[in-house]
Amino acid sequence: MLPLLVELGTEELPVKALPGLAQAFFDGVLDGLAKRGIAFDRGAAKPLYSPRRLAVVLPAVAVEQPEQHSEVLGPYLNIALDADGQPTRALAGFAAKAGVEWTALEKTTDNKGERFVHRSRTPGARTAELLGEIVREAIAAMPIPKPMRWGAHAHGFARPVHWLVLMLGGEIVDAEVLGARSDRMSRGHRFMHDKPVWIGGADDYVDALRGAKVLVDPEERRARIVAEVEAAARNAGGTARIDDGILEEVNGLVEWPKAVVCSFEREFLAVPQEALIATMETNQKFFPVLDNESRLSEHFVGIANIESKDEAEVRKGYERVIRPRFSDAKFFFVEDMKQGLASMNEGLATVTYQKALGTVADKVARVAALAEAIAPQVGVDAALARRAAQLSKADLQSRLVGEFPELQGIAGRHYVMQDAALSELSLEQRTALAAAIDEAYMPRFAGDAIAPSKLGQVLAIAERLDTLAGGFAAGLKPTGNKDPFALRRNALGLARTLIEGGVDAALDPLVEAALDAQPAKPSADSNTESAATDLRDFILDRLRGYYADQGVTPQQFEAVVQVFPVVGGSAGAASAANAPAGASSAGSLPDFDRRLKALVEFAALPEAEALAAANKRSRNILKKVEGEVPTAINPALFSDDAERELAEAVDAAIADTDPLLAARDYVAVLGRLARLRPQVDRFFDEVMVNADDPAVRANRLALLKRLSDRLGSVAAIEHLSA
Repeated sequence: MLPLLVELGTEELPVKALPGLAQAFFDGVLDGLAKRGIAFDRGAAKPLYSPRRLAVVLPAVAVEQPEQHSEVLGPYLNIALDADGQPTRALAGFAAKAGVEWTALEKTTDNKGERFVHRSRTPGARTAELLGEIVREAIAAMPIPKPMRWGAHAHGFARPVHWLVLMLGGEIVDAEVLGARSDRMSRGHRFMHDKPVWIGGADDYVDALRGAKVLVDPEERRARIVAEVEAAARNAGGTARIDDGILEEVNGLVEWPKAVVCSFEREFLAVPQEALIATMETNQKFFPVLDNESRLSEHFVGIANIESKDEAEVRKGYERVIRPRFSDAKFFFVEDMKQGLASMNEGLATVTYQKALGTVADKVARVAALAEAIAPQVGVDAALARRAAQLSKADLQSRLVGEFPELQGIAGRHYVMQDAALSELSLEQRTALAAAIDEAYMPRFAGDAIAPSKLGQVLAIAERLDTLAGGFAAGLKPTGNKDPFALRRNALGLARTLIEGGVDAALDPLVEAALDAQPAKPSADSNTESAATDLRDFILDRLRGYYADQGVTPQQFEAVVQVFPVVGGSAGAASAANAPAGASSAGSLPDFDRRLKALVEFAALPEAEALAAANKRSRNILKKVEGEVPTAINPALFSDDAERELAEAVDAAIADTDPLLAARDYVAVLGRLARLRPQVDRFFDEVMVNADDPAVRANRLALLKRLSDRLGSVAAIEHLSA
């Protein structure tokens, strides 16, 4: 076995696609080797890449395939031979295709009878003969949506290809890929080592390129960027803000990173720092430097792809490109403050939110009403909640947000703190209101935290409720991959805020209030009783993935969905009538969360499977009862010790769990119910529920219903049974 090197040299590859392209190339080469039966040891190998190259280095690859065995099945004997035992056309054709006499064929037997088979063995091909094809296959399988063409070539790739290094051990493997003939000559840094680099062998590759000022290992390059940035920030008297996304982009832009400390005029620090940071990171891929209080300082760090002989000129260039953007941000901020929030708010009446749902100003009014109604349920001042909602979209009319859309809410927070028209508010109220306007957008992305303040949570809930209700009212419910109003993301954000914020408000009245406020009235899905139920189910459905990430199984999730009550309206009355005894009337998502987490604990108990199976059996028996299921239990009709013991055990369990259900201590409820297993097992082993005597049968059905309702008081545990 010998080490393998494949390097595809190109012009600068698209930075955001670079890690994915490198991984696909690496996987494709390994798949090609495996498909051909070529043994290899990948060791600690990983995709290697820089802006101008994709590379695969494997420490050990077999120099040839193992012996190849082939088995081709032919016709059955009754078809292959005639009455005289001579070959038919079918057998003669099969033998000719195999290239042998029919007498040289072997026979085998399967469940249909005896048949001819051709078996052959051929020496394995040398790996060097197959590598060109393997590399071409790997390239063809790469995710390149818009390949480029160059020169007179008919082929295409993400960027023009200029060289190919293909070596097995210390020898060049002859191949041609995308017009490039293989060689041992790589390329160094475009400016600091602009000449061919001799690669003595696959083992020498990484070191040889490092000597040519190219760090081809992305992890080594990333670590160097971080070290350079952190050291530069310390020299500037601060700490670097290193965003993972920006770090990854910079890592794909350079081959030999070198940090350059830069600065800008302190007057720009009067602008909201988020705007300055957005400019530095998103537009220029610079790293801001923060002071010891985590506030933006006047310094930043740029990463050059060269060790310049005149670093001052590089610094001037970086500072020059950033200054106009900062000047624009400062101008927009100053002009916005002259305009004021009230004026910005007035402009919302001229902006259409959605043709069936009115203007943005109409949406703000609906959100304000919802926020005012929700606030008392979480101990927030209703008037302050309404005021926060009324100002929550004003910054959409600001020049700053027009230039930096990602500052929605963030800009509003700054404007609230500086708007003279809000001087009647105390500093505490203004600070809370400003924070809530910013927090209303949280969580902004997957994995982001919810709004930390209660006022922010109220605003986030009201905003998402209106967006969801409006989307359903306007017929914009997501279908397939289409979700123009991001209703799935809004539903998950709403659910997370309710659960993680501990907002113990019933979900259905909130949904119904939001739907009632819409100018367009939605129709119900054909499978639901009302539009409110349709939207409620949509919100709950978003939680499947949320809990799956926490290790909750689909069966456990469904078990709680089945007992989660609908509260409010005709749909609520219908659901409440069908809900198991003991189901909470709150219908809040925090209550849902408590039930689910208690069920997960219960599922780990040794009694869980047996009780789940028993409840499943009970439910099935009760479903088959014609008419009303009896509820009255007459102890005088008990004839077996097993049913007497179960009745006593159920009575004791109900007495013990009633206060626990009232306190919503579901872990304790299920733990107490688990102790019913011995009596339940004996009952089903010794008692015939459907006795011949109608009175005895009704009595046993009533006992079974009493047991089943209590076992299902926290969740429909029968879903845990296979």
